[in-house]
Amino acid sequence: MDALLKLSAGVDAFSNLIGKLIRWLVLASVLISAANAIIRKAFNISSNGFLEIQWYLFAGVFLLGSGFAFMRNAHVRIDFISGKLSKRANTIIDILGILVFIVPLCLLMVWLSWPLFTNALATGEMSQNAGGLIRWPAYLLMPLGFGLLFLQALSELVKRIAFLKGLRDEPMSVEAVKSDEEILAEELAAAAAKKLAGA
Repeated sequence: MDALLKLSAGVDAFSNLIGKLIRWLVLASVLISAANAIIRKAFNISSNGFLEIQWYLFAGVFLLGSGFAFMRNAHVRIDFISGKLSKRANTIIDILGILVFIVPLCLLMVWLSWPLFTNALATGEMSQNAGGLIRWPAYLLMPLGFGLLFLQALSELVKRIAFLKGLRDEPMSVEAVKSDEEILAEELAAAAAKKLAGA
């Protein structure tokens, strides 16, 4: 199990690196979007290539960042249920979810999207829009993104099994942190409850 935990830590470090690199995709997308808007308004010039590169970058952020989000425990959870369960019960549910849903989905998506990428690369497939871009970089994001999510899912599986065996104090690397909106909603609910109790 020690070797698997070391491997898991390596996958986590790689996912963290990908997460840091994705920030640059967000910046590039914002700069291209701003430049496109300025050029379009100032000079009445536009290009489908500018729009499509924004879509590619946007897809890259979400597809390549899914493993990072999973590692950071930033994915969607049903909090009103999971909050009432023990850490052990939540860990067992996570293990089942990883094995039954995430791993099969990732393998299926890599298997289905890889031929799209190789075909587009071999044929030099281009966008049908005038001034559009080549398509293979967008198709490559699909197997890469689901491949990264698959690796992180295996890492999370190892951590959760280690937690159940008593080899780790926490089943996850990072506990979810409440957003400012969630904190504000809780404060408002508490203030409303206090007002009702005093009335």
